Amino acid sequence: LFLIRDDDDNFKILIATDIHLGYMEKDPVRGNDTFVTFDEILNHAQKNEVDFVLLGGDLFHENKPSRKTMHCCLESLRKYCMGDRPVQFEILSDQAVNFQYSKFPWVNYQDRNLNICIPVFSIHGNHDDPTGADALCALDVLSCAGLLNHFGRSSSVEKIDISPILLCKGRTKIALYGLGAIPDERLYRMFINKQVTMLRPKEDENSWFNLFVIHQNRSKHGATNYIPEQFLDDFIDLVVWGHEHECKIAPFQNEQQHFYVSQPGSSVVTSLSPGEAVKKHIGLLQVKGKKMKMQKIALETVRPFYMEDIVLADHPDLFNPDNPKVTQAIQAFCMEKVELMLDSIERERLGNPRQPQKPLIRLRVDYTGGFEPFSVHRFSQKYVDRVANPKDIIHFFRHREQKEKNDSDLNFGKLVTRPASEGMTLRVEDLVKQYFQTAEKKVQLSLLTERGMGEAVQEFVDKEEKDAIEELLKFQLEKTQRFLKERRTDAEEEKIDEEVRKFRESRKKNTEEEDEEVREAMTRARAHRSEGTVLVAASSDEELMDTGMKGSGDSDDGLSVTPGRGRGRGRGRARGARGQNSTARGSSQRGRG
Repeated sequence: LFLIRDDDDNFKILIATDIHLGYMEKDPVRGNDTFVTFDEILNHAQKNEVDFVLLGGDLFHENKPSRKTMHCCLESLRKYCMGDRPVQFEILSDQAVNFQYSKFPWVNYQDRNLNICIPVFSIHGNHDDPTGADALCALDVLSCAGLLNHFGRSSSVEKIDISPILLCKGRTKIALYGLGAIPDERLYRMFINKQVTMLRPKEDENSWFNLFVIHQNRSKHGATNYIPEQFLDDFIDLVVWGHEHECKIAPFQNEQQHFYVSQPGSSVVTSLSPGEAVKKHIGLLQVKGKKMKMQKIALETVRPFYMEDIVLADHPDLFNPDNPKVTQAIQAFCMEKVELMLDSIERERLGNPRQPQKPLIRLRVDYTGGFEPFSVHRFSQKYVDRVANPKDIIHFFRHREQKEKNDSDLNFGKLVTRPASEGMTLRVEDLVKQYFQTAEKKVQLSLLTERGMGEAVQEFVDKEEKDAIEELLKFQLEKTQRFLKERRTDAEEEKIDEEVRKFRESRKKNTEEEDEEVREAMTRARAHRSEGTVLVAASSDEELMDTGMKGSGDSDDGLSVTPGRGRGRGRGRARGARGQNSTARGSSQRGRG
């Protein structure tokens, strides 16, 4: 890292990740936190006169942001990113390749109809990734509006070619690579199979500063549920790593690959865990030639979060589990700890008037050793007016006895030391897999695999694909039926069960084929939802037409709208119109007609 002077060859880039706009937007205390902090981030970009803003995914918390969230986002982008200040760098690469998924495949500041002073480049994260029949995401809406440049998308599941955006300012050239969020296990397998390629410029490839932004698990959460840094190419100079919320923004050099990794972390506390308690920052990256400098900028509008752990067994002089009043003593001790944390926060807040008044507090109490927890709800009532999360202040947990396992690679001794509710990396797929691994034999899956079922449930929960599970079941059933017909299996229950079991086991081993099956089923589900949307829209149009006709008594066709038992327009357009006003009853049933 070097000292860089501000001149015509110097790139200034504001870096942030995981802003999670709309997180807890309905909370009366914390509802505006993400919007206020996003405004501060863009304000820093304007004050520092950066060349562009680089976001590392999860700009939105929900896959389908609310109207309020989208409005606040558009308001801030228009407020800070539009203006007359000229953009000082140019793009040398083929923008039709860089922005191939956009209806307007060029960078927004070169659009003649827009006046952009601070371009924003962003990849998508796992919260705001493309979904639905048209594979659109919230970033595509911003891109279409000309306020953001969405890059790093990849639709192929067989091979990924990452083509950089080539930027030039004076004599400094940056190759900006981006890869939006992909399921970690799938991307891990693609790296192993050499299916991920980072393309390099043909001319003077060693003169480019190679900047890569990625949104994946960095810390290991499972055998393949993360992306090791060693998978990345060693010609990269700096990796901006999104998705991880703990702020480690100071570039750290990988000793094997020799590139630097910066992990900006989130700009809002989304879970009451130790990593979120680290002070939040964004980065001002300066690049000149092949040299770089990262300046940390502390965010002042982030709600303060303090966390502390208590192990009751470590205080035998204060707490005796045999004492009938030990629970009251524990409660008094916890109140004292909370008061000390509040005093500490108040002292720090004196120098920062922009910081929210009510802090976030988490006191984790390990009551292992025969102790009993007190009423958390009664305790929280004392801090309703002083803390932003009164219901979540106290978290009781205790260590379980380590169970004997036969031959297992898992170290359950390490797993049980973590409080249950702090499992921020636990996914829906993992829960489904764990359930079927521990379930009784009579409720085990016999047709579907745990992996496929987990993916379908994840789509149902996170992406609101209501037909995902049903379509997956239909798809697997059809495929199994075809398999049995091809094998010409005898119509005996035992033989059929045996063939189905063998077919299921073969699918479990072929993970790529299983992924393809899940994707096909999800495509069916999205298409099914799109058809339903079209039918509803068509129904609404007919209702509007009927309403207009009903109000025009002097129409040329002379249709009567008088109530009667005739089998006129109502019966002809929809079932069940007899005995009612034909127009009104018919239009109310259009969706079924």
